[in-house]
Amino acid sequence: MKVIILAGGMGTRLGSLGELMPKPMIEIGGKPIIWHIMKIFSHYGYNDFIVCLGYKGNVIKDYFYHYYTYNSDFTINLASDEIIFHNSNDDNFNVTLVDTGLKNLKGSRLKQVERYLEDNLNFITYGDGVADINISSLVEFHKSHNKLLTITGVKPPSMFGEMIEKDGLVLSFEEKPQTSKGLINGGFMVFHRDLMNYLSEDPQCDFEFGPLEDLAKKEEIMTYKHKGFWECADTVRDLEHLNKLWNENKAFWKIW
Repeated sequence: MKVIILAGGMGTRLGSLGELMPKPMIEIGGKPIIWHIMKIFSHYGYNDFIVCLGYKGNVIKDYFYHYYTYNSDFTINLASDEIIFHNSNDDNFNVTLVDTGLKNLKGSRLKQVERYLEDNLNFITYGDGVADINISSLVEFHKSHNKLLTITGVKPPSMFGEMIEKDGLVLSFEEKPQTSKGLINGGFMVFHRDLMNYLSEDPQCDFEFGPLEDLAKKEEIMTYKHKGFWECADTVRDLEHLNKLWNENKAFWKIW
């Protein structure tokens, strides 16, 4: 099974950060969020990734092309160009980087990477969301229902902190608690490659609007309800919160 990561969008709500780099390259704890996502899948044995590139895709290409120099200490002999890496890197990623258009919608991006798929079952996820999800349980659930697509349903965190009080006395504050509202699509999807029959390479081919609506009418989508934590780096405030969790050793998604 391969993991398709949708990494072509621009972080419009990240201000100047979104202008400087593609959203999946914003950093949590000094590492791009796409690295954190890959580590989650890798923990469960899935190390084969396809990255759908778009806005500033060369930044992502450069990161993986120079992966060992960015993530290791090394000695370089400038006369011979020989490089000796000093610390081992246990990341066993196999990464296929595909330019899927600057402004193409998600369905078009997915259709363009179909040629790199080998198995019938594969993953799709977004390049900005992390979770303490059990990927093995997700795959087992998908195999149990024989539908084309499984979407991981998550409860998003509240935009605001929650004040816990009793009889007017403030007892505690909880920063960004999980909301009690309905589920949203948190990514971490499993699909049968027949899903690609509903997509096209037309730049205006979307994913959530159109194809998924049609599949829902055909009763071909199931929801894996993730009861743990999930967050995405959608705004500067989100990014600051995720970095705070990481720096305080409270990163719920760090399951590796």
